[in-house]
Amino acid sequence: MRTAFISALLLATPVSGLAIQAEPEKTIQTPKPSRDASDPWEQILSQYVIASDDGVNRFDYAALQSNAEDRETLSHYIDHLSGTQLSSLSADEKFARLANLYNALTIRLIVENYPVKSIRDIRYGLFSTGPWKKNIIKLDGKEVSLDDIEHGMLREQFTDPRVHYAVNCASIGCPNLQPKAWAAETLDADLTKAARAYINHPRGGTVLEDGRLQVSRIYAWFKEDFGGNEKGVIAHILKYADDELAAKLRNNPDISDYAYDWSLNDAKSVN
Repeated sequence: MRTAFISALLLATPVSGLAIQAEPEKTIQTPKPSRDASDPWEQILSQYVIASDDGVNRFDYAALQSNAEDRETLSHYIDHLSGTQLSSLSADEKFARLANLYNALTIRLIVENYPVKSIRDIRYGLFSTGPWKKNIIKLDGKEVSLDDIEHGMLREQFTDPRVHYAVNCASIGCPNLQPKAWAAETLDADLTKAARAYINHPRGGTVLEDGRLQVSRIYAWFKEDFGGNEKGVIAHILKYADDELAAKLRNNPDISDYAYDWSLNDAKSVN
């Protein structure tokens, strides 16, 4: 996997003034350039993201922790992304790059502290409620935290509520960590697909047996991203809801409860 990463970086680096001649008796196959130089991250995701029968994607943190080569690949990938000049990217490229970076940093953070029951157990101070405010990487010459990437960059610069379906905080209650990297070429379609998957899963929104509507606490924490009020939240959910959920929402358009599960999305928790 590390070899694939190095190949991707070499292909992404312009080379001039070199004349490389293949030996006559050998055939040299040039690897296909990776999209967004994310092949190493996609290999990690495809290997360690586990789709479960309950619709929640989990991650095999223990397996990655025990694989030194793949951990090194992850760190090299993070270093590569952090060295990117964000101002040189298109809007979709920048969004994809930041979302991939956020998710990769979160995975590395969990692996470095594993085993933990919840990401909130990783604290950097007496009054800390999690790792999100600690500066852990440098972007464009500035030390930044996970909060800086999510709130100061993705949410502030793109003002797209679907950002909440792109970043994963390693929790059961969070929208799924996707088994592939975000890419500019398919970003809009992939974000919409992720929104639909989450909203139509009980974590996103569900009508309880007593008829009350329960939705993810994400829609309360970040209400301003969804229209600023309950009506805006319902409108957002209806935009991506399937027919069955949409019918239930129209019959009961008032939110009665919010819920969120902070348990680690750990593959080890599935028997």
